Amino acid sequence: MKALIVIDMQNDFCPGGALAVPEGDMIVPGINALMAECDAVILTQDWHPAGHSSFASSHAGRAPYDMIDMPYGPQVLWPDHCVQGSRGAALHAELTTDRADLIIRKGYNPAIDSYSAFFENDQTTPTGLEGYLRTRGITEVVMAGLALDFCVNFSAVDAARLGFGVSVRQELCRAIDLNGSLNAALEGMKTAGVALT
Repeated sequence: MKALIVIDMQNDFCPGGALAVPEGDMIVPGINALMAECDAVILTQDWHPAGHSSFASSHAGRAPYDMIDMPYGPQVLWPDHCVQGSRGAALHAELTTDRADLIIRKGYNPAIDSYSAFFENDQTTPTGLEGYLRTRGITEVVMAGLALDFCVNFSAVDAARLGFGVSVRQELCRAIDLNGSLNAALEGMKTAGVALT
């Protein structure tokens, strides 16, 4: 059984959004088409409370894309984005949400960011997605969405570490590429046993 996991196809990550990924909206038709080929479809949503600790605006004298040390490790400070209930947090209007079996929200704990669909950034607090997939009998996951070098990357590596067969459809992803983050992510995914297709 195979699941498609669509990562963070939200307005704030598309052109015109608060943390826009170049051409982020261009991948929506291909993702919609891929849904028909999978046994299950899971969508993720970045879902931050206002004033989240990963927002640069929550740290005096800090700017977006600065790095800080958090109790769980290094953290990029982001522009305010995907605030719960906002237009920016909404899924892209052209994404076929009717096919979703599950929508999993992440990043709602104000003290910790959550890139992965499986764990918060402490890499120990689970989202519950692993249990859902196992109870559904899913053994393979295909990933697409935004951004390839952050949330897709962390989700794919975690899925491989948990023992799922993982492939990432690169043509159905787009990257931020912050200070070489794209190449680092691609190498890390390969090392983890993720198939990049």
